[in-house]
Amino acid sequence: MTHEPEHPEARRPDPYPTPAPYGTPAAPRLAVQGEAHLEFDPETAHIGITVSARGTDRRTALEDLTRRNGLALDLVKSYGDAVEKLETGAFSISPELTRHGRGDRVRAYHGRVHLTAVLTDFTALGELTTRLADLELTRVDGPWWSMRPDSPAHGEVRRQAVREAVKRAREYAQALGADLTALVELSDPGAEEAHPVPVAYAGGFARRGMSSEMAEDAPALDLEPQRQTLHALVNARFVMTPPLL
Repeated sequence: MTHEPEHPEARRPDPYPTPAPYGTPAAPRLAVQGEAHLEFDPETAHIGITVSARGTDRRTALEDLTRRNGLALDLVKSYGDAVEKLETGAFSISPELTRHGRGDRVRAYHGRVHLTAVLTDFTALGELTTRLADLELTRVDGPWWSMRPDSPAHGEVRRQAVREAVKRAREYAQALGADLTALVELSDPGAEEAHPVPVAYAGGFARRGMSSEMAEDAPALDLEPQRQTLHALVNARFVMTPPLL
């Protein structure tokens, strides 16, 4: 009876053996979370602008709204590079009805245009908001302070969360008279689930509403940027030496 020679690869040990799911007495596994909260100066300020118009007929309301919208747009654009983004949102024109006999009659037409401006120069922010609010039938909301999605600050807070995870794991290991030997997993909370949990977010905002009924040549508002708190959370698993129990 003949036997086929065993292939050399079959006798070679696996250089990367699958670790035990919960560690072993000789190589216990340690699981921790690292969390960080850091504050940063905001990078952008968002303001909402609502331009309104009213007319006894639809054409008059549209023409008045177009004129006022143009004034608001020109004013924002006059600040040049201080404005990073200017967008037009919702537009509406609707009749105001009143009872007349057994039916309804159109009393007036109301028009609205919503604009959003993003500024990076906070020195110009107070002056712009004041001048916008001084326009007739114009409402200004904000500012809402925020960080850019690609800001280096997000990476900084994530790195701090990783350092906190290593520090916590080392403290646990040292409490048992052991040392960390290897990192076996580092992940965002919920990274392998259907609905991941965000790792970092920009928290906190300031909201200020301003009426258009302001005196002429009103002084520029002094708007203090609100510092933003970024949060990061990571899961980490380590292998440590046997504890001294």
